[in-house]
Amino acid sequence: MGGIPEAVLSSGEKIPLLGMGTGAGTSVISDALVSTFIDAIDLGYRHFDTAALYGTERHLGEAIAEALRRGIIKTRSELFITSKLWCTDVHCDRVLPALKNTLENLGLEYLDLYLIHWPVRLKPGEKRFLFNRDDLLPIDLKSVWEAMEECQKLGLTKSIGVSNFSSKKLLQLMAHAKIPPAVNQVEMNPAWQQSKLREFCNEHGIHVSAWSPLGANGAYWGSLAVMESPILKQIANAKGKSIAQVSLRWLYEQGVSAVVKSFNKERMNANLQIFDWELSEQDLVEISQIPQHRGFSGELFVSPGGPFKTIEEIWEEA
Repeated sequence: MGGIPEAVLSSGEKIPLLGMGTGAGTSVISDALVSTFIDAIDLGYRHFDTAALYGTERHLGEAIAEALRRGIIKTRSELFITSKLWCTDVHCDRVLPALKNTLENLGLEYLDLYLIHWPVRLKPGEKRFLFNRDDLLPIDLKSVWEAMEECQKLGLTKSIGVSNFSSKKLLQLMAHAKIPPAVNQVEMNPAWQQSKLREFCNEHGIHVSAWSPLGANGAYWGSLAVMESPILKQIANAKGKSIAQVSLRWLYEQGVSAVVKSFNKERMNANLQIFDWELSEQDLVEISQIPQHRGFSGELFVSPGGPFKTIEEIWEEA
């Protein structure tokens, strides 16, 4: 797939180890999004990560259709498309309709990977990141996962997985899963290395995918701990690389996939240039010493009347 190395998931499917995130702010013009995604396919990106929440599924679908028309790709199967089930649809009877809606938005017959976006259930309603905390409900993970399994059995997605799940929540899911989660997509970068969670996932055959691989400084989460790291800057200068390239190379060497978001064509291309060089053992030791802190606290999901009354209950130290 476009020269990007792949990993084999427990489902038997192959996931490209570098993908493009499609979450866009409201300031991005629709036509520009479609053009950007076409540029990304042309540059060699084959893994695209979207979600019902992002509002970019239709734009990505238009870009895929146009790339096929132009002959940039010959078949849909050359691409690996991920989307996610938003919290308002984390109800057993809403999973399949939500996936069908996602496929309609994308203009596709199947996804390569469908993820539960968060281990969080909200009252059905508008898909938005800032919600009323009174809408938080206990999650019936068993019935929701059974609905996810049905989506895979129907051929509407080739693999299923989760996002932002702790080790404890993964154990709860796997206790009754007939199809284990193929992927756990979590915040991960040199400033939040997720060592314990990665070890757990490796032991259980769950591929880890990294969101915010450069520590994105968004409106509600993120930090500059990656892009302003003196350690990463020193390594980048010594190698004649950018801090972003060093960070993405580090993730690649950890055996995880990374979903990186840039809508600048030059940076999109630079992010692909990480596969023909290596970090030294000393580089890896120095990166392991970077101070660790989570960019997204999870406070958004904490409520006195909800299922998570403290931040610790969300992450469970994993």
